[in-house]
Amino acid sequence: MNKIINVLIAEDEPLIIGLLKKIFMQLSDSNGDWKFKLHPTQNCDDALKKIDNAIIETPFDLALLDINLPPSKQNNVLCGEDLGIELRKYFPQVKIIIYTANNDNYRLNNILRSVNPDGFLIKSDIDYKGLMMAIHRVLTNPPYYSPSILNLIRQHITSDFVLDATDRVLLHELSKGTRTKDLPNFVNLSKGGVERRKRHLKEVFNIEGKGDKKLIQIAKDRGYV
Repeated sequence: MNKIINVLIAEDEPLIIGLLKKIFMQLSDSNGDWKFKLHPTQNCDDALKKIDNAIIETPFDLALLDINLPPSKQNNVLCGEDLGIELRKYFPQVKIIIYTANNDNYRLNNILRSVNPDGFLIKSDIDYKGLMMAIHRVLTNPPYYSPSILNLIRQHITSDFVLDATDRVLLHELSKGTRTKDLPNFVNLSKGGVERRKRHLKEVFNIEGKGDKKLIQIAKDRGYV
């Protein structure tokens, strides 16, 4: 009996979406019990609509999430990591594969701790066959981590902090040029709370005493905005 596997794809590059469709077709051909129903999206808002529909209709079994996606215009979902957190909230059994070009250890560690993906891939680590193998492994015997992620785990590069949704929204708005006095319109903090949160972020990134420009730059360098 064929198993219908509902798959959410959050990827803003049409060529990659086409590549993933080809991979799923090959996986279906090689395993007669697997039939995939793909739900491709190219930004966070469209992905959130798919998630809302799946809550009412059929849950997702698998999700492939690129980290760098156009952020939601409606709420605080800014990237693939935030989508992964949303999916975990509504579909506890969903298997999540995250892939990214970013190789900053702090950023990768944050994703490992906040989403705990079943598959985690650095794009430079994998080719077509490697991506197909990763998807097959996650469906049959997770987890699957690409070499750079395995190296990160082996070296025990961890931190005692995880940037939460408020941190990421605050950094996102600062990077857009939003003034500090206007930030309480975007995060559930008072003006004093915003200032305290910024000071904490500067401590986290070891740039105490520096200005917001430096905070934005290091957040960009590490892939948070």
